[in-house]
Amino acid sequence: MLTPERLALYRQIMHNLTQGNFQVELPEQVCSPELGAFEQELQQLADWLSLQFNEFNQLQTITAEIIKGNLVDEVLARIYAAFQHLIPYDRIGCALLSEDQQQVQAYWARTNYQDHTLLVKGFTAPLAGSSLEEILHTGQPRIINDLAEHLRQHPNSQATALLLKEGIHSSLTCPLIAEGRPVGFLFFSSCQPNTYQGLHQKLFINIANQVSLVIEKSHLYQHILDLNRQLTQALQQLKEQSSRDALTGLLHRGAIMERLTESLAEAQRHHRPLAVLMADVDHFKQINDGHGHLKGDAVLQAVSQTLQASLRLYDQVGRYGGEEFLVVLSDSDQAEAAVVAERIRQAVADLSRPELAVSISLGLACWQGEESLESLLSRADSALYRAKAAGRNRVEAAA
Repeated sequence: MLTPERLALYRQIMHNLTQGNFQVELPEQVCSPELGAFEQELQQLADWLSLQFNEFNQLQTITAEIIKGNLVDEVLARIYAAFQHLIPYDRIGCALLSEDQQQVQAYWARTNYQDHTLLVKGFTAPLAGSSLEEILHTGQPRIINDLAEHLRQHPNSQATALLLKEGIHSSLTCPLIAEGRPVGFLFFSSCQPNTYQGLHQKLFINIANQVSLVIEKSHLYQHILDLNRQLTQALQQLKEQSSRDALTGLLHRGAIMERLTESLAEAQRHHRPLAVLMADVDHFKQINDGHGHLKGDAVLQAVSQTLQASLRLYDQVGRYGGEEFLVVLSDSDQAEAAVVAERIRQAVADLSRPELAVSISLGLACWQGEESLESLLSRADSALYRAKAAGRNRVEAAA
């Protein structure tokens, strides 16, 4: 007989269930078989709700963890870690559709057997006519619990053959469809046969849209970053090309003056030495007049290459004008700069041939404390003038 006390107990249990409390405590004695059956069903309902609630919380936790990632590789790594308690796997792979959605390309994989991964990033297969196309059409995960049998039925499946060689025997293939847009596939794979059940399909379906959206957005973000990196590199290359002299490949006058300004500012900040060389090809007008302008251009190119080869990586050289060059020697005092200048002079002299003598004169000046850029260049130019007046093919240092 249903007493008022027992009815109140049932009402309290139902209230607790609505509040997320799934603990059911019933008296052992049963008044009638009908009430006993009811109480048994009530206990089963509480157990089922508890299971669903725990599963929901786990899925919410997984989703919250996944969406923390920004780049697609980071998102997939979080998926690999987060799903371990819900879906069994030895390998997770991700394949994305091409922009025209005609190709499926392996993008990412992580396994617990890293030494012999064969299905790697870049593996591509056509979507049309494949079993993957049917999975996208249905939107339902597919279970294959015997990959060897699947390969016998589909002998042209290269991906299946590679997975078998890796030691995989069963797989759960999950479509990634973000708000109706096909994105790609997520593959859960196990080294054991008969691993996957309908429960695992259901678990993924519950958060499939969120996972698909996160992967799509992270892939788009990665794509934007890659494009931005390429654009930055292209702009840098364009800037570098625009700062070069067309004939010699050295920095043009504006660019070498900019580098000198920067080097001078750095020398002031850190109290470091700085030297400049003003260099001029000797008798260049006679070379042009006697051998032609094409030969003159070839001499300038050869001298430019020699100058560049004679310097340290962090030194700078530019074409200052005509046959004149400016060299910026950072962290160099007068003794060190004199060694470099002599090395340049000798290397250029070695370009001479019986039919054509080539030499260069150099003026050296070291920065003096608070000296201006104009003063430094003026002293280097005066030293160059003295080198030419003294017979050329020599180095002269400013006082």
